[in-house]
Amino acid sequence: MTDTGSIALFTILAFSLALILIMKKDTIPPQMRRMLALVAVVLVSCAFFLIVFSLIGTG
Repeated sequence: MTDTGSIALFTILAFSLALILIMKKDTIPPQMRRMLALVAVVLVSCAFFLIVFSLIGTG
């Protein structure tokens, strides 16, 4: 059984972080931008996996 509220919140936050990084890419220093981009990619990948897992697990 999955906690859909936690998965939804994590997904929203992961995609929000990625969107903020894309919108503010000019104001973030290059070293920090690279690290934040890697973190965002990992979080969005995990969110995508959780979405697919929750859809397969409930069906």
